[in-house]
Amino acid sequence: MNILIADDENDIRNLVKLSLEENGFTVLTAQNGKEAWEIFSSRDVHLAILDVMMPIMDGFNLLRKIRECSTIPVIFLTARADDMDKVLGLGLGADDYLVKPFSIAELIARVGAQLRRSNEYQSPKESSGACITYGDLAIDKEKCCAFKGGKPIELGAKEYKLLLHFMEHPEKVFTKRQLYQAVWDEDYYFDDNTIMVHISRIRNRIEDDPQDQKYLKTIRGIGYKLHYTGNGHEK
Repeated sequence: MNILIADDENDIRNLVKLSLEENGFTVLTAQNGKEAWEIFSSRDVHLAILDVMMPIMDGFNLLRKIRECSTIPVIFLTARADDMDKVLGLGLGADDYLVKPFSIAELIARVGAQLRRSNEYQSPKESSGACITYGDLAIDKEKCCAFKGGKPIELGAKEYKLLLHFMEHPEKVFTKRQLYQAVWDEDYYFDDNTIMVHISRIRNRIEDDPQDQKYLKTIRGIGYKLHYTGNGHEK
């Protein structure tokens, strides 16, 4: 199972990482909330351990973004011991709250308890991946809704299916014919312009500037792929 640790203290991150790995977990680490969100958006994460006071994006705001599309267990590990902070953290959707300094044995026990509870109560729909995230984009397959930065995106039926197809296969290049076959489920009436029009409409909904192609890239002479750069420029 993959566990995400977000903490700006190197010693804390390394201690928790080593202890979790010794207990058989795969550990992903981040030193601020923004970095943690990028990892969460691109990897399968089964539980998150978050500090509250982090640069760029704090733990409370990170939890808000996670709860827009995921019900994974989240444990706050923080020096902020004030009762109001605990109430706020739990109110935002945290599953547990552990104050520094802490016992590493207790943290490991709480991680195990949260994962067991999550496995017991997770519905079949949740375990089948009802929510897909990529960058700031999210799709709820059960409700057939798309979001950017937590805000709903208005898409037509075919545009939704196209975006879903891309998000289920990030970084993969598709020709226009392959996209037509996947979404329209036919080949005989393939229309090059149909794909171009729908791609343009999707870009108008998900891109800050459609010309930048921050998400949906045109691969000249081939087709398109979903590739999140984060700043509008190719990495």
